[in-house]
Amino acid sequence: MTTNQGTDRSTTPTGQPRTGRPLADRVAVVAGATRGAGRGVAVALGEAGATVWCTGRSTAGHRSDYDRPETVEETAELVTAAGGTGVVAVTDHTDDGDVRDLFARVEAEHGGLDILVTSLGGEHRHGEWDRPVWEQDVSTGRQILRGTLEAHLLTATHGLGLLHRRPGGLHVGLTDGDAAYNDGHYRINAYVDLVKTGITRLARSFGEELAPHGGTALAVSPGWLRSEMMLDGFGVTEETWQQAWVGPEAKGPPSFAVSESPRFVGRCIAAVAADPDRSRWNQRSTTSEELGRVYGVTDVDGSQPRAWSYIVALGSGEEVDVSDYR
Repeated sequence: MTTNQGTDRSTTPTGQPRTGRPLADRVAVVAGATRGAGRGVAVALGEAGATVWCTGRSTAGHRSDYDRPETVEETAELVTAAGGTGVVAVTDHTDDGDVRDLFARVEAEHGGLDILVTSLGGEHRHGEWDRPVWEQDVSTGRQILRGTLEAHLLTATHGLGLLHRRPGGLHVGLTDGDAAYNDGHYRINAYVDLVKTGITRLARSFGEELAPHGGTALAVSPGWLRSEMMLDGFGVTEETWQQAWVGPEAKGPPSFAVSESPRFVGRCIAAVAADPDRSRWNQRSTTSEELGRVYGVTDVDGSQPRAWSYIVALGSGEEVDVSDYR
């Protein structure tokens, strides 16, 4: 396998793909690829030709505590159908043995790792959203921290131990809101706020440690994500999502017009991975909106959603036309 030495033959000097498979020689692990942003990233890396190890806990024979129908096998199949090679890797990222074994398998089969993306969380399923910390259940708070920050750290411990050996390695932590937004906004409650800001800080820490080895770490936030759970909540599908905010039967708000498919953030991350100058993003916190603008990436419908700009404009009290942000 050709390793990434910081110069990518398949991209132009500005990072634009010369072919439709700029990541054909790359090995990626997407932690938390069963659904949502993780699935979107895995499939987008597949579109770019990568071999993608898709991790998750929901399988064809067993549902995780999310109790959702999506499976990690489906994600791997979607990666392969998109043009890459999808690998099923059932993994609990809060279990040290599981995570250790995952990266041992990657090393045994490929000799190294080029891209690690962590889409781990579930904090929205726990806690009493708008209550102060003294009214929060401590055991629930520990679940939030374990499923997010602890899982990200455990995955990095073993994953970056492998990734740092190849100059040009890339680590991306998916979160909600970039540092510029989160630094000025309290996010729900103390536990959730810590998680949202903590992932961006981890990008700074990991980037500090990867830089001497030629590696890059950054935190990336999607905008308003049309995850499977969100679509179900509004009674629509990815094909009919506009019905969630248009017409008399709409269940969603007009602002849903600036939502994005999980593939958008995935394509943005694939663009960073294909950029020979990706180290310019090291230790940064950014959004799919910014990356889409920089790399000219579009969503599956050809648009460039700007959800975070819309949210900021809306919060300023100015009159906003949602159509200007898509």
